[in-house]
Amino acid sequence: MSLERYNRQVLFSAIGEAGQQRICRATAVVAGCGALGTASANALARAGVGHLRIVDRDFVEESNLQRQVLFDEHDCRENLPKAIAAERNLRAINSAIAITGIVTDINPANAEELVKGADVVVDGTDNFETRFLLNDACVKHGIPWVYGGAVGSTGLMMTIIPGQTPCLRCLFETAPPPGMTPTCETAGILGALPGVVGNWQAAEALKICAGRRDAISAKLLSVDLWSGEVQQLNLARARENAACPCCKRRNFEFLEGQSASTTTALCGRNAVQINPRTGATLDLQQLAGRVRATAGISGVTVNRFLLKFSAPGGDSGLEVTVFPDGRAIIKGTSKVADARTAYAKYVGA
Repeated sequence: MSLERYNRQVLFSAIGEAGQQRICRATAVVAGCGALGTASANALARAGVGHLRIVDRDFVEESNLQRQVLFDEHDCRENLPKAIAAERNLRAINSAIAITGIVTDINPANAEELVKGADVVVDGTDNFETRFLLNDACVKHGIPWVYGGAVGSTGLMMTIIPGQTPCLRCLFETAPPPGMTPTCETAGILGALPGVVGNWQAAEALKICAGRRDAISAKLLSVDLWSGEVQQLNLARARENAACPCCKRRNFEFLEGQSASTTTALCGRNAVQINPRTGATLDLQQLAGRVRATAGISGVTVNRFLLKFSAPGGDSGLEVTVFPDGRAIIKGTSKVADARTAYAKYVGA
């Protein structure tokens, strides 16, 4: 195996030739190929990760191009799934590695199979439910993974080594209720931010692939790219102090579907109903305010019983109805993955 194309990385003493050879034999899974996932996948492919598995349920849209670095206008015109566009574009960057794009929604039925055989999993997802599902799968099978999040100008990053570091549920025992946290669609995002977070995630993943777990960050890193503030939270004792249901009690609630939301295609209505299992009560007026400020949204109506609005998607647009208990009916599609994408964008999860 020639390492010439990775010469500058081999010269970096913390990796060296032995580390690069390990990288070239490694398998990385990028779960979600939006802003964070494209930045991470781009860095990992250029670094020579031997097997790259990219999983995403969504399609390339023009509004993605502001921050999702693997896509261009040609991908939009072709209406390509993100996983397929990423696979094609990464092959043009590095044809010496194996790249597989998988178009699917990550759920309890397929999560374990999607991460099977991975040396590391990189989080590019857009909601906490899927992150908790990945956390379950990775902790159960002892697979390191790198959490990341980005909205507005703020990013969060953390590396998780099962059995060694705190897992995601050591820090966040439950997911934030739907509608209570901002999303990129409702709060916006600084285009440069995902590059910072995604490349940090890729660097952590490369440490793992190169056999340098001793070099990983043991802290939760928070950056505000607009203000320039950087904070690091020492997590060394979090695993010891937390009564974690996942890594302590080995209770994989999300993987077993106990805490997952449910989806139902409504027969004859071209609609999907989403039922989150949070038991939360939404502030529909507050959510309506965020939705009104979102590009492409129209027809917003709200009362104490429901919030309704029209959004892009489906064949001719979506009609989204959200209820105070977090339940939503997404009309205009019968595809569960499309409905879950719309819910994550506009309601949050």
